[in-house]
Amino acid sequence: MKILKYLGIGLLVCGVLFAAAYFIKTNSKSIIEYETQTPKIVSIEREAVVTGKVIPEDEVEIKPQISGIIAELFVEEGDLVNNGDLLAKIKVIPNEQSLNSAQGRLANSKIVLENAELDYKRNKELFESEIISKQQFENSQLNYSRAKQDVSNARTDLQIIKLGSAGGSSIANTNIRATVAGTILEIPVKEGDQVVESNTFNNGTTIATIADLKKMIFEGKVDEADVDKLIIGMPLEVNLAAIQDQKLNAKLKFIAPKGNEEQGVVQFKIEGDVFLKDSISVRAGYSANAKIILEKKDSILGISEALLQYDRKTEKSYVEVMTSDQKFEKRNVKIGITDGINVEIISGVKIDDKIKVWNKTESKKIEDNEDKGQNEEDDFDD
Repeated sequence: MKILKYLGIGLLVCGVLFAAAYFIKTNSKSIIEYETQTPKIVSIEREAVVTGKVIPEDEVEIKPQISGIIAELFVEEGDLVNNGDLLAKIKVIPNEQSLNSAQGRLANSKIVLENAELDYKRNKELFESEIISKQQFENSQLNYSRAKQDVSNARTDLQIIKLGSAGGSSIANTNIRATVAGTILEIPVKEGDQVVESNTFNNGTTIATIADLKKMIFEGKVDEADVDKLIIGMPLEVNLAAIQDQKLNAKLKFIAPKGNEEQGVVQFKIEGDVFLKDSISVRAGYSANAKIILEKKDSILGISEALLQYDRKTEKSYVEVMTSDQKFEKRNVKIGITDGINVEIISGVKIDDKIKVWNKTESKKIEDNEDKGQNEEDDFDD
């Protein structure tokens, strides 16, 4: 029995010693074991996303050729029209002062015509009787012709003021017709509204706006940092906010030569022709985003951008490369383009290097310790 007792005590002591040795051994190793990643051959695209809208390539404003009041509208917003279709009819309301003046000019020109006619007939008889010269007769004949033309002009002026047309009918000017085919985008007037004619001194009142919704463009603005990388003809990928999961292809056709400052940032206007799909209907003014590929490189050495670290003092980029089991060395790297996920490595690491997947919190502690150690050295030197 004593032998068994001593044997049990010996086994217990051995177990305790073994457990203590194992505990010491396991705790002597690093608590954190870092994972690693190797560089890889990748293709990287650097892109810019431009916010804007999709609008018709051309919008035509229909304006009247004469002032008056909208008597009747024949179309509504959204209607499809052809070139020459009747849109509205204008009722001409003569200006009282202009009307009185035109009537007065007509009356005066008739009086002058009567006198010129009498003078012409009298001189004709005298010329035939060889009492006056041919020159005197021709002068009276010329005055008579001028008087008749003045009456005709005065009558025409009065007709235009009263009816809006020089002819017997005012249809030519008072009927407002479409000058292009397309969709009625807007009718900013209603029946009874007064409209003003378009002329050299006045833009006139817009009766309707027409556009071809089959010809649309993307209009947006890019920052000055990206504008130099744009080239006419570059492809765009347009996403419409109103139509989910639909991407439209487009081609850059215009880059503004002058930028405008908005909220402290200089931006440049761009336009691109949008290639529409028959399966979707796009309305004028839809908000949209356009993706532009500014730079693209294929088959280059790259790593995950999350592997990069930056020196707080020099602001240079570096990675930590494994030299042996869980031992790493710092290597500065020269980087190229990035898409926010992968970054190009120009120099600093090779494709078979094992790069530490670092922890931001751990890195922050190391840097803080380095700063603390440097400060203590500075204090000691002082």
